Amino acid sequence: MFNLRFPFSFSQSPNNPQPNFPRRPTAVIVFSAAAAAAAVAGAASIIVSRQSSRSRDCFGNPFPLWGSLSLSGNAVPVVTESRTGVEFPSVVGESRKLMGVGVRRKSVLGLKNIDVYAFGIYADDSDVKKMLKEKYGKSPASEFKEDKVLIEDLVESDVSLTVRLQIVYGKLSIKSVRSAFEESVGSRLQKFSSEDNKELLHRFTSQFKDEYKIPRGSVIDLSRDQGNVLRTTINGEEVGSIESTVLCRSILDLYVGDDPFDKNAREDVRRNMAALLED
Repeated sequence: MFNLRFPFSFSQSPNNPQPNFPRRPTAVIVFSAAAAAAAVAGAASIIVSRQSSRSRDCFGNPFPLWGSLSLSGNAVPVVTESRTGVEFPSVVGESRKLMGVGVRRKSVLGLKNIDVYAFGIYADDSDVKKMLKEKYGKSPASEFKEDKVLIEDLVESDVSLTVRLQIVYGKLSIKSVRSAFEESVGSRLQKFSSEDNKELLHRFTSQFKDEYKIPRGSVIDLSRDQGNVLRTTINGEEVGSIESTVLCRSILDLYVGDDPFDKNAREDVRRNMAALLED
């Protein structure tokens, strides 16, 4: 038997607290496959097993398991965001690896919060190693995994990134998405630039046309390609691309900035980036 260890860890959902764990827990998944059987029969049986609460992540921290990671039909592992049950592939494109998962929640009239969408944050592992390893690769991950500068360097670099949004709220309209981005991205543009970026904001939000339907399960990808090109796709259809450093930075700030939609997701990214750079 041999083990293929999924190298990254993800945060415990705050909606599913585990007792007797003073630290913010994480999760790690281990795959087992019968190598001999694969060689003889041409197929392997892969088992996804849960670690016990005494297991430890790649930094030696104890954790209970909050979610699950399984294999889809094409043998790509998927990570389940525990609060919503939404599954994210561990890799998108050819080499963008899942670094963190989270949930965008919205208050309704101050009375209750609704889960609008779950999101996964992906980074191209070869870009990360090429552009950031020189600075961080000489130190053990334990020295910089909590370093705020690591996230800032990721955002300000030219690393290819994707934020995948999977719609959870079934009554969400594309008009609501457009309006929400006008507010959230607009405030970030003001944060990062003193210029008037109304036209830039309009170019971005106008990509979300009324003709697009986004029922529960729909997927929106916001991808930063090299050269700070923001590429937007809705359910696999590319709807536009904009070359703008400040726009890319503003989008990423929503998910990994100082005041992100889900702080646990940002911490996942920080920790898993450190593990990737140490690899």
